[in-house]
Amino acid sequence: MGQAFVASYLIGLREGLEATLVVSILVAYLVKSGRRRQLLPLWAGVAAAVALSVLFGALLTYTRTTLLADYRSRELFEAITSVLAVALVTWMVFWMRRTARKLKGELTGQLEHALGTGTLAVAGVAFLSVVREGLETTLLFYAAAQGATTSATPLVAISAGVLTAVVVGIGLYAGAIRIDLSRFFTVSGVLLVLVAAGILKYGVHDFQEAGVLPGLDVLAFDISGVLDPNSWYGAAIAGIFNVTAAPTVLETVAYVAYLVPVLVAFLWPARTLAAPKPSGADPARTPTQPSETTQHVRA
Repeated sequence: MGQAFVASYLIGLREGLEATLVVSILVAYLVKSGRRRQLLPLWAGVAAAVALSVLFGALLTYTRTTLLADYRSRELFEAITSVLAVALVTWMVFWMRRTARKLKGELTGQLEHALGTGTLAVAGVAFLSVVREGLETTLLFYAAAQGATTSATPLVAISAGVLTAVVVGIGLYAGAIRIDLSRFFTVSGVLLVLVAAGILKYGVHDFQEAGVLPGLDVLAFDISGVLDPNSWYGAAIAGIFNVTAAPTVLETVAYVAYLVPVLVAFLWPARTLAAPKPSGADPARTPTQPSETTQHVRA
């Protein structure tokens, strides 16, 4: 199981579950409010978002394989997409950490406003809610799959991840599955940061291959004799921790410089500004942020 497989599966699972939860919130709101007739335009918006995401992936592949003829241009294109993917995944994990507790309220508010506007507005809300996840998934998948030896492996992995997410999402909607979504997004966020660090390392290597950055032949270390990249354990370590046997100095510096501060910032307890309490207020009646977060995420 190579790095591309693990990374692609994780991306499919994480992004797929986010998209599934978004759709579940919208569907549940329409069903509970007795507006089942609006389910058709909602699903049309979801289908359009998926189609656009697939088209975006095809465009990335076509650009690399057809439009870019020389080796240097392809390496530079892959390096740029890797850096964009790292920026995107970093923003995504912090965005979900910050907005998870109010996501349901925002989505239902947008949908309620759209219901008063018309059918196309309902489809538009569904489209915009899902297309962000779809485009993120496509770009992250493209960047993560660059380490694959065959194109089929990451496609199978991301398909399995999305399928797993859909099954879990349906189970959550039906009440057959109960998981702590707050904990899930925290753990998957940490794993995605590890994936992003590996993507950044690949991006730096591609910049070196393209001649934009120096040091392609300057290795930080070489433990190929101990960590065989062709062995099952070498592939597993690379897949989980993005550790390779012979990285360059610049790759290693970029990996550590990104991974350490981002992980610390992501895992650092969220600090909220307490509202001024009136004189004589009972502290025991003041709601706490963690409990609100858990309640809304699980809703």
